[in-house]
Amino acid sequence: MEFRTKTVHLDRFGLDFEILADDTIIGPAIERGSWEGAETALFRAHATPGCRVLDLGANVGWFAVQAILAGAEVHAFEPVPGIAALAERNIERAMEKGTGKGTLHRFAAGAERGSAEIAIGAGNFGDNRVVEGGRPDDMGDGEQITIQIAAVDELVEGPFRVIKIDTQGSEWHAFQGMKKALAASRECALLLEFWPYALRGGSPEQLLDLLVGEGFTIGKATEAPYPMAAGRILEQALDPARDPVKGGMDLYGVRGLPFHVLGGKARLKSMVRSFKES
Repeated sequence: MEFRTKTVHLDRFGLDFEILADDTIIGPAIERGSWEGAETALFRAHATPGCRVLDLGANVGWFAVQAILAGAEVHAFEPVPGIAALAERNIERAMEKGTGKGTLHRFAAGAERGSAEIAIGAGNFGDNRVVEGGRPDDMGDGEQITIQIAAVDELVEGPFRVIKIDTQGSEWHAFQGMKKALAASRECALLLEFWPYALRGGSPEQLLDLLVGEGFTIGKATEAPYPMAAGRILEQALDPARDPVKGGMDLYGVRGLPFHVLGGKARLKSMVRSFKES
């Protein structure tokens, strides 16, 4: 599948960055200067010089580039060939600017080596989903292509200080193929898309139980995150008033590292939110 691309200049980084010209979500946000501000702030707070970062579902490489500019070593996974090629070019540009380094693996992170069909988003090229059967109705018309899958543990070794997983419903499968890397990452920050509607392979409850069982303190990835019980996160995610298709949320978690990393003002705000939550 061919994608049209365009290059924009990010003044805040002094860096040219390539985006998908026809994307309706990520591309326009980056062109305005940023993407997923709260998640990026949390990511950058934990991505320290010399640390190692794992980026599963790299898309155009926004988070991988952040890691390189922070002086970290990043291993990024992106399975859609045209998008992976673009991400690799962004990684190369970042390495010319920053002190970190990056490697792009052209695979989807899964439980084992194989191949699968992935449905390409109609306009939103950040919503590309591995499908088992037909294309989901909510995705509208679009293409399906074959991509390659590999277990993280087959290609890289831990430890990682920061792990970001945004694989449009394949997060459970990704965890099954990275048990060694996760076990080695005792001091680790995690950013994870939690989207019950699209989750494959395991239930939402199982995914949250996995995080708690691994010793992560978790909450929502916001500008002022606070620790939340898994049951409360699940309750909010499955709230009947919430549109299930649009009702995913990004989670933030840590183990062996401080939870509050965005400064005193954010911590105070998180305390107020936590009090109201209780």
